[in-house]
Amino acid sequence: MSGLRWLQLSEEELGEFLGDGGTGVLSFSAGRDEPPFSLPVSYGYLGDTGHFHYRLAVPEDSSKERYLDRPVSFVVHDHTDDGWRSVVATGELDDLTELPYEADALQERWGVDIPLIDIFEEPPDDVTFRAFRLDAERVTGRKEVRS
Repeated sequence: MSGLRWLQLSEEELGEFLGDGGTGVLSFSAGRDEPPFSLPVSYGYLGDTGHFHYRLAVPEDSSKERYLDRPVSFVVHDHTDDGWRSVVATGELDDLTELPYEADALQERWGVDIPLIDIFEEPPDDVTFRAFRLDAERVTGRKEVRS
């Protein structure tokens, strides 16, 4: 009879799994008596810096605005040829939207390709997006191992 175990991903496996981006769930702390505020998002990832980049839709009347300066967790998971993999990153978002063009963080952002997924009720060109970066305080990954 085979069992299922979970092992930590090595740094190399973690980078390989995250690739240069994809999709995941970004969750914001909402307070002691509230559930987290969670959003499915696409992301770009730079393995050499360990930074995650996001393009978040934040229209003027968005309830998201009140959560943007709170701690976050970001989860990516998928079933690969080798079984399930998951990564959890935690920290706080840096808003890159108003930075001057010369800022290092914004220059780094231009090197990231974030997949564009059209889930909006209006054309993406009409949606207000803001640029954010997660320089994670902690990143962990796990993989499924059958024995």
